Amino acid sequence: MNLKGRHLLTLKDFTPEEIQYLIDYATELKAKKKSGEVGTLLKGKNIVLLFEKTSTRTRCAFEVAAFDEGANVTFLTNSQMGKKESIEDTAKVLGRFYDGIEFRGFKQETVQMLADCSGVPVWNGLTDTDHPTQILADMMTVQENFGELKGRRLVYVGDARNNMGNSLMIGCAKLGMHFVAVAPEVLFPEEGLVEEMRTLCKTTGGSITLSTDIKAGVKGADVIYTDVWVSMGEEDQMAERIKLLSPYQVNMEMIKATENDKVIFLHCLPAFHDLETTVSQEVQDKFGLSEMEVTDEVFRSRHSVVFDEAENRMHTIKAVMCASLVG
Repeated sequence: MNLKGRHLLTLKDFTPEEIQYLIDYATELKAKKKSGEVGTLLKGKNIVLLFEKTSTRTRCAFEVAAFDEGANVTFLTNSQMGKKESIEDTAKVLGRFYDGIEFRGFKQETVQMLADCSGVPVWNGLTDTDHPTQILADMMTVQENFGELKGRRLVYVGDARNNMGNSLMIGCAKLGMHFVAVAPEVLFPEEGLVEEMRTLCKTTGGSITLSTDIKAGVKGADVIYTDVWVSMGEEDQMAERIKLLSPYQVNMEMIKATENDKVIFLHCLPAFHDLETTVSQEVQDKFGLSEMEVTDEVFRSRHSVVFDEAENRMHTIKAVMCASLVG
């Protein structure tokens, strides 16, 4: 399958076969790395990582993936884009210097503009509405644990209208999986996207379910997935979110309620499973919490494969870069 020259802005732009190809390609590249084989697929290529938001996994995954296959990388956080220079002009300049551009930031419109104007492949490392490289890693991890994606039941618990809720719904619909959002109704995904994905499911065999009923919603899950209760830029809503989402915390009771001993737990990270190491004492005292969206017990349990998932960011990102720059 030839994906040379393609952008990755959202998985909505890719067919189920193309998504599956990228996951399988990542599996091959992972085996290649594990065997110690030195890669040269991106030798002579120059890649820029354009960041508006902070990052651990996205930056490191792109850098290591690029270096593994021989590319040169520039990490850019202090550009003039949107300050003294338009996004359009920045895109045209970077497109002259680089073979590929990664963007991690706020607006989906920004990554779209980079793609429209740069003349080189552009990869979405995260926006406020979409996170396609994370979903590829998530689906690779599910495939590693269950063998086949089609027909698997993924339950997303918590803030289902954030970028992860949106992106997981898209990924599941594309791959014929059953996506369940278990959340307060005010945090359900946007209705238009839900209907679009339900229409898609008629051709892929997947399904989309929204529920406020935790016990019924998680029953039969192959995957329990959650994300932080307060996304970047929403810190002033912490008290409201904690009150709203505390009943939806992923704990061992919820894991048992799936009635599936082989259920796996996923989280895109960072996770507030141990607040003593992640937030200030002031926050702990104010809200009386030691854990937020997932308990430490679940996070460290045999069900948790979050670090396999994090590693797979690197392998799937490598597959995306190699497929779009080399073919």
